[in-house]
Amino acid sequence: MAPHTATQSQHAPAPAPAADSRRAWLITAMIVTFMVINFADKSVLGLAAVPIMEELDLSNSTYGLISSSFYFLFSISGLLVGFLSTRISSRVLLFGMTLLWAVAQLPVLFLASVPTLMAGRILLGAAEGPAASMSMHALYKWFPPERRGFPSALQIGGAALGTLIAAPVVTWLIEGFGWRSAYAVLAAVSATWALLWWRVGHDGPYDHKRTAGGSSEPRLPYRKILLTGTVLGSISSAFGAAWALSLSHAWLPAYFRTQMDMSAAASATAISVMSGFGLVLLLAVSPFMDALKSRGVSSRWSSGAGQSIAVCVAGCAMAAFPFIDASGPRLVLIALAFGGTAVAIPLHYMTTAEVVPPAQRGAVFGIVAGVGTLPGLVAPFLTGHLIDAADTPSIGYTTAFLGAGAVMLTAGAFALAAIRPERDARCLGLGAEPQPLG
Repeated sequence: MAPHTATQSQHAPAPAPAADSRRAWLITAMIVTFMVINFADKSVLGLAAVPIMEELDLSNSTYGLISSSFYFLFSISGLLVGFLSTRISSRVLLFGMTLLWAVAQLPVLFLASVPTLMAGRILLGAAEGPAASMSMHALYKWFPPERRGFPSALQIGGAALGTLIAAPVVTWLIEGFGWRSAYAVLAAVSATWALLWWRVGHDGPYDHKRTAGGSSEPRLPYRKILLTGTVLGSISSAFGAAWALSLSHAWLPAYFRTQMDMSAAASATAISVMSGFGLVLLLAVSPFMDALKSRGVSSRWSSGAGQSIAVCVAGCAMAAFPFIDASGPRLVLIALAFGGTAVAIPLHYMTTAEVVPPAQRGAVFGIVAGVGTLPGLVAPFLTGHLIDAADTPSIGYTTAFLGAGAVMLTAGAFALAAIRPERDARCLGLGAEPQPLG
């Protein structure tokens, strides 16, 4: 420890903003807003699914393909930008991503067709692939490891808040001004956020470049990191959560309207309530996990078991709700199936961070997000195909949700067995993250 400290004192750290609480929470607020916009952008196609399918005369399979096209470059982009984050500041990365979100909404304003819808979704997916991991990486630069639980929950809570806000607002725009108006408004909002971020979004004092102070920080082979049970288990829990998330964006609004006979407004309200449930769950569970850790409970049994059990419980609810006739209990199970996985998302970043050197965290976060979100490439299109191939749409939906439940249970069970951060950190020879100088 002493040699490391001496080495630090020989090198002047790069200029950095003061490590003050006010700036840290301003950055947190900006990143929460970033996630709100992110999920509003993702949700717009699903919320406009019925009018778009009617106007363009799309089959369920074609709509499912358009929805899945969002993920064509999503994972690859997440991987590439994760590695770029070791060289490019979070300020630049998030600014560039958000400008691309704005551009991606524009093609359908000039020509509404299958090719333009797909082109916009592919570009949006490429720009949003790194969003969750890179915004979490940017957030971690402003908080020490022992204070990341609540900010992490807020960051992921922005996703639930985004759906909660987007569902009624975007639906109101679609119903009142046509579905294209929602695309136009989201483009303007994304561009506005980008300009604000350029002014305030500096990297924080816990950036590995600053904490290292120019010394040679430990780095490990990526293969060694990625093959730990903790990282593999974190990817597995992310995979199970992403299967539910991709279905909720693509098919849940259409399911409410066509299978439960809800109006557009009632469907938007149901989606908002479910998102609110996910948000409350997030804000309650993550501080609880921090409290467990402060009392000496291992990460395996706090954040590791927390994310695994959440995915398993959501998978059980996913498999059960199609067989429930009463609308009240069915909606409760739907909320648990699609909202319960929200808990897993901040926790799989927290467990991953415990077995990764800070200098490599952004790259590994990108890999976890890239692989963990692969279900988006398959689940929406597969669901559309099952609906078209079944004797009735109801049977198709039931088959799709049963399959989703099986995937989620398998992913959650594997994560529960594999995630052991303390053991894997010892095996890799990692200690605590360095603290900022000054």
